[in-house]
Amino acid sequence: MTLEWEQVMVDAADPAALGQWWAEALGWVVVDASPDEYEIRPAENRLPGLLFTSVAEKKVVKNRLHLDFRPDDQNAEVARLLAHGARHADVGQGDDEPWVVLADPEGNEFCVLGPRRT
Repeated sequence: MTLEWEQVMVDAADPAALGQWWAEALGWVVVDASPDEYEIRPAENRLPGLLFTSVAEKKVVKNRLHLDFRPDDQNAEVARLLAHGARHADVGQGDDEPWVVLADPEGNEFCVLGPRRT
């Protein structure tokens, strides 16, 4: 059996707004801008993507799945994402971790990692 990772589904109150936020944050392209679904990918024919779908309920607790990103410059990337509308999030990570936990405009947590340990 062969599996190909197609996308990560993200529940959203406003799929288009959240999908556009992530497209701009990641520099990805929009491949589907339907009213109830908004899909972005690194490039039009490159997987995996993120697919934002409409849900009525609001996010209440910490996500059980989140995205991790490893930038060249953690401090610069955190500053850029905060300026773009992200906010700091506390998921119990403590103060001495090598990653920074942020949340997107709908409260979905993600991490900006520090340098890779060699």
